Amino acid sequence: MLSPRGVTRARQLLPLRLWPRRSCGDGSIMASMQTTGRRVEVWFPKRLQKELLALQNDPPPGMTLNEKSVQNSITQWIVDMEGAPGTLYEGEKFQLLFKFSSRYPFDSPQVMFTGENIPVHPHVYSNGHICLSILTEDWSPALSVQSVCLSIISMLSSCKEKRRPPDNSFYVRTCNKNPKKTKWWYHDDTC
Repeated sequence: MLSPRGVTRARQLLPLRLWPRRSCGDGSIMASMQTTGRRVEVWFPKRLQKELLALQNDPPPGMTLNEKSVQNSITQWIVDMEGAPGTLYEGEKFQLLFKFSSRYPFDSPQVMFTGENIPVHPHVYSNGHICLSILTEDWSPALSVQSVCLSIISMLSSCKEKRRPPDNSFYVRTCNKNPKKTKWWYHDDTC
Protein backbone atom coordinates (compact mmCIF):
# COMPACT_ATOMS: atom_id res chain seq x y z
CA MET A 1 0.00 0.00 0.00
CA LEU A 2 1.32 3.43 -0.89
CA SER A 3 1.88 6.00 1.77
CA PRO A 4 0.57 9.52 1.17
CA ARG A 5 4.13 10.41 0.10
CA GLY A 6 4.04 7.55 -2.46
CA VAL A 7 0.75 8.80 -3.84
CA THR A 8 2.22 12.28 -4.21
CA ARG A 9 5.22 10.83 -6.08
CA ALA A 10 2.92 8.87 -8.40
CA ARG A 11 1.00 12.05 -9.20
CA GLN A 12 4.27 13.88 -9.91
CA LEU A 13 5.04 11.41 -12.69
CA LEU A 14 2.24 12.83 -14.82
CA PRO A 15 2.14 14.27 -17.42
CA LEU A 16 4.81 12.35 -19.30
CA ARG A 17 6.57 13.60 -22.40
CA LEU A 18 8.52 11.30 -24.71
CA TRP A 19 12.07 12.29 -25.66
CA PRO A 20 14.02 10.87 -28.61
CA ARG A 21 14.67 7.16 -28.47
CA ARG A 22 18.04 5.51 -28.65
CA SER A 23 19.06 2.02 -29.50
CA CYS A 24 20.92 -0.07 -26.96
CA GLY A 25 23.62 -2.60 -27.78
CA ASP A 26 21.29 -5.55 -27.20
CA GLY A 27 18.77 -4.36 -29.81
CA SER A 28 16.23 -3.05 -27.31
CA ILE A 29 14.89 0.47 -27.56
CA MET A 30 14.99 2.95 -24.73
CA ALA A 31 13.58 6.44 -24.48
CA SER A 32 13.65 9.15 -21.88
CA MET A 33 10.44 10.53 -20.50
CA GLN A 34 10.18 13.91 -18.86
CA THR A 35 8.26 14.06 -15.60
CA THR A 36 7.83 17.11 -13.44
CA GLY A 37 11.45 18.08 -13.05
CA ARG A 38 12.92 14.58 -13.55
CA ARG A 39 13.86 12.37 -16.49
CA VAL A 40 12.99 8.70 -16.32
CA GLU A 41 14.24 5.94 -18.64
CA VAL A 42 11.45 3.74 -20.04
CA TRP A 43 11.79 0.42 -21.83
CA PHE A 44 9.24 -0.20 -24.57
CA PRO A 45 7.46 -3.54 -24.73
CA LYS A 46 9.57 -6.27 -26.28
CA ARG A 47 6.67 -7.38 -28.47
CA LEU A 48 6.55 -4.01 -30.22
CA GLN A 49 10.34 -3.98 -30.64
CA LYS A 50 10.24 -7.51 -32.06
CA GLU A 51 7.52 -6.61 -34.57
CA LEU A 52 9.36 -3.46 -35.61
CA LEU A 53 12.50 -5.50 -36.35
CA ALA A 54 10.46 -8.13 -38.21
CA LEU A 55 8.85 -5.46 -40.39
CA GLN A 56 12.25 -3.87 -41.09
CA ASN A 57 14.00 -7.18 -41.88
CA ASP A 58 11.25 -9.23 -43.53
CA PRO A 59 8.31 -7.06 -44.65
CA PRO A 60 5.30 -8.52 -46.45
CA PRO A 61 5.50 -8.23 -50.27
CA GLY A 62 4.95 -4.67 -51.46
CA MET A 63 5.37 -3.16 -47.99
CA THR A 64 8.22 -1.27 -46.38
CA LEU A 65 8.52 0.49 -43.06
CA ASN A 66 8.98 4.24 -43.42
CA GLU A 67 12.11 4.56 -41.25
CA LYS A 68 11.54 8.27 -40.56
CA SER A 69 8.20 7.49 -38.92
CA VAL A 70 9.77 5.55 -36.03
CA GLN A 71 12.60 7.97 -35.30
CA ASN A 72 10.56 10.00 -32.80
CA SER A 73 8.15 7.39 -31.45
CA ILE A 74 7.99 3.62 -31.47
CA THR A 75 4.22 3.82 -30.94
CA GLN A 76 3.40 5.32 -34.34
CA TRP A 77 4.58 3.80 -37.63
CA ILE A 78 3.97 4.56 -41.28
CA VAL A 79 4.14 1.62 -43.65
CA ASP A 80 4.57 2.37 -47.35
CA MET A 81 2.55 0.01 -49.52
CA GLU A 82 2.43 -0.73 -53.24
CA GLY A 83 -0.56 -2.38 -54.91
CA ALA A 84 0.04 -6.04 -55.75
CA PRO A 85 0.85 -7.01 -59.36
CA GLY A 86 -2.13 -8.23 -61.38
CA THR A 87 -4.71 -6.42 -59.22
CA LEU A 88 -6.78 -3.26 -59.68
CA TYR A 89 -4.23 -1.45 -57.50
CA GLU A 90 -1.09 -2.58 -59.33
CA GLY A 91 1.63 0.09 -59.16
CA GLU A 92 -0.39 2.42 -56.91
CA LYS A 93 1.33 3.64 -53.75
CA PHE A 94 -0.39 4.00 -50.38
CA GLN A 95 0.57 4.64 -46.78
CA LEU A 96 -0.77 2.90 -43.70
CA LEU A 97 -0.62 4.57 -40.29
CA PHE A 98 -0.27 2.25 -37.29
CA LYS A 99 -0.78 3.66 -33.78
CA PHE A 100 -0.14 1.44 -30.76
CA SER A 101 -1.57 1.97 -27.30
CA SER A 102 0.20 0.94 -24.11
CA ARG A 103 -2.09 -2.13 -24.05
CA TYR A 104 -0.75 -3.58 -27.31
CA PRO A 105 -0.88 -6.53 -28.18
CA PHE A 106 -3.97 -7.07 -26.00
CA ASP A 107 -5.57 -4.07 -27.67
CA SER A 108 -5.48 -3.84 -31.48
CA PRO A 109 -3.48 -1.08 -33.13
CA GLN A 110 -5.31 1.80 -34.75
CA VAL A 111 -4.73 1.31 -38.49
CA MET A 112 -5.80 3.58 -41.31
CA PHE A 113 -4.70 4.76 -44.72
CA THR A 114 -3.08 8.18 -44.69
CA GLY A 115 -1.49 10.58 -47.14
CA GLU A 116 -2.59 11.84 -50.52
CA ASN A 117 -3.64 8.52 -52.06
CA ILE A 118 -6.39 6.64 -50.20
CA PRO A 119 -7.42 3.51 -52.13
CA VAL A 120 -10.90 3.51 -53.63
CA HIS A 121 -12.31 0.27 -52.21
CA PRO A 122 -15.71 -0.85 -50.86
CA HIS A 123 -14.19 -1.26 -47.35
CA VAL A 124 -12.01 1.87 -47.28
CA TYR A 125 -13.57 5.24 -46.52
CA SER A 126 -12.23 8.40 -48.16
CA ASN A 127 -10.80 9.54 -44.79
CA GLY A 128 -8.62 6.39 -44.65
CA HIS A 129 -10.70 4.35 -42.19
CA ILE A 130 -10.71 0.62 -42.96
CA CYS A 131 -13.66 -1.67 -42.29
CA LEU A 132 -11.79 -4.88 -41.44
CA SER A 133 -12.86 -7.11 -38.55
CA ILE A 134 -9.35 -8.00 -37.33
CA LEU A 135 -8.80 -4.32 -36.54
CA THR A 136 -11.58 -4.37 -33.95
CA GLU A 137 -13.75 -7.23 -32.68
CA ASP A 138 -11.79 -10.10 -34.27
CA TRP A 139 -8.42 -8.86 -32.98
CA SER A 140 -6.31 -11.39 -31.10
CA PRO A 141 -2.93 -10.89 -29.40
CA ALA A 142 -1.74 -13.75 -31.64
CA LEU A 143 -2.06 -11.37 -34.63
CA SER A 144 0.78 -9.05 -35.59
CA VAL A 145 1.55 -6.00 -37.69
CA GLN A 146 2.61 -8.36 -40.49
CA SER A 147 -0.68 -10.27 -40.34
CA VAL A 148 -2.61 -6.98 -40.48
CA CYS A 149 -0.53 -5.90 -43.50
CA LEU A 150 -1.19 -9.23 -45.24
CA SER A 151 -4.93 -8.92 -44.55
CA ILE A 152 -5.00 -5.44 -46.06
CA ILE A 153 -3.03 -6.60 -49.12
CA SER A 154 -5.46 -9.51 -49.50
CA MET A 155 -8.48 -7.23 -49.10
CA LEU A 156 -7.24 -4.88 -51.83
CA SER A 157 -6.08 -7.72 -54.10
CA SER A 158 -9.46 -9.48 -54.08
CA CYS A 159 -11.39 -6.33 -55.04
CA LYS A 160 -13.33 -6.63 -58.32
CA GLU A 161 -14.46 -3.00 -58.65
CA LYS A 162 -13.04 0.27 -57.36
CA ARG A 163 -15.79 2.07 -55.48
CA ARG A 164 -16.31 3.70 -52.10
CA PRO A 165 -18.60 2.24 -49.42
CA PRO A 166 -22.24 3.26 -50.02
CA ASP A 167 -22.35 5.32 -46.79
CA ASN A 168 -18.96 7.04 -47.37
CA SER A 169 -20.22 10.66 -47.39
CA PHE A 170 -22.33 10.28 -44.25
CA TYR A 171 -19.67 8.29 -42.38
CA VAL A 172 -16.83 10.73 -43.17
CA ARG A 173 -18.96 13.68 -41.98
CA THR A 174 -20.03 12.05 -38.71
CA CYS A 175 -17.29 9.62 -37.61
CA ASN A 176 -14.75 9.88 -34.83
CA LYS A 177 -11.15 10.52 -35.89
CA ASN A 178 -10.20 7.19 -34.32
CA PRO A 179 -11.63 4.33 -36.45
CA LYS A 180 -11.53 2.01 -33.43
CA LYS A 181 -14.36 4.04 -31.90
CA THR A 182 -16.66 3.09 -34.80
CA LYS A 183 -19.11 0.25 -34.22
CA TRP A 184 -18.57 -1.54 -37.52
CA TRP A 185 -21.15 -3.84 -39.04
CA TYR A 186 -19.40 -6.59 -40.97
CA HIS A 187 -21.84 -7.84 -43.58
CA ASP A 188 -20.03 -8.03 -46.90
CA ASP A 189 -17.43 -10.69 -47.65
CA THR A 190 -17.75 -10.47 -51.43
CA CYS A 191 -14.97 -7.97 -52.16
